[in-house]
Amino acid sequence: MGKIIIDCDPGIDDSLALMLALSSPELEIAGITTVSGNVPADMGTGNARKVLRQMGRLDIPVYTGESVPLKCSYTDAMDTHGRDGLGESFLPEVQGEFPEGSALEFLEKTLEKEKISIIALGPMTNLAKLFLKRPELIGQVEELVSMGGNFRSHGNCSPVAEYNYWCDPDAAAVCYELFGEAGKKIEMIGLDVTRKIVLTPNILEYICRLDPENGDFIRKITGFYMDFHWEYEKIIGCVINDPLAVAYFIDRSMCRGFDSYTAVAADGICRGQTVVDSMDFWKKKPNSHILTETDSGKFMRFFLSRVLKKEDGSRWREEELSLLESL
Repeated sequence: MGKIIIDCDPGIDDSLALMLALSSPELEIAGITTVSGNVPADMGTGNARKVLRQMGRLDIPVYTGESVPLKCSYTDAMDTHGRDGLGESFLPEVQGEFPEGSALEFLEKTLEKEKISIIALGPMTNLAKLFLKRPELIGQVEELVSMGGNFRSHGNCSPVAEYNYWCDPDAAAVCYELFGEAGKKIEMIGLDVTRKIVLTPNILEYICRLDPENGDFIRKITGFYMDFHWEYEKIIGCVINDPLAVAYFIDRSMCRGFDSYTAVAADGICRGQTVVDSMDFWKKKPNSHILTETDSGKFMRFFLSRVLKKEDGSRWREEELSLLESL
């Protein structure tokens, strides 16, 4: 499938998405870039390294990205993800030197020399700054899968907006506009599909039984997240948005949707809203592929078959995880 860069803001669900990507042999991760979103970018870098340590992949470089949005003030989501961004697990920091250069420098240098796909799991500040500076590099992006936005589903930080795009609406607007001008489409994995991906207490217990090591890590970082979802949404469990973007990148049958022109509202009460022209009122060439349907059971079996290990170090196969159908 070629090389990818994961641009993220870890974040609990970002961390689960990284675990899935690191467990998927189809993906060659050239690097991870962080951006201020769920947590400040420098904290996100530390959290990404904690996930890499857990998965035995500290060979992958992590680059710190933009600390503030393009224009608006920065509002984190640490009320949702905890003071450390990992559910207040307060895991020890990973020691060792960081690679030289910023996220923008890494993205620019990488795209200058090769075509690569990007999975964006946070606000698109890094990408917008890069493509405003070097719009020709959009041609080097084989695919951009973005976890963000919403079509018919309500928002998660305002009545109409999903957090990643609300956090930096100008960056999201820039990316959709520039990709459209370049004749390319952003794959939008929004709340319409990610809301259906819920990690329940039963599934978490199942994870811990099958793989105590990774299960304990997942339990530590998701407990706070589950409490938040119960308090504010009365969900038993927690919505894990970002792993679906990784699963879809690997297996396109994971979600279904349609092509459309999409614009992002930059300010006002509709800040961050993705305005999807599904009825083609504007008669503009599509700049996005909007995902609207997914199979949550198929996703969960896929996620667990990749992430969980047996005692002998092999992975659980999807057919061995049929018990999930009853959970």
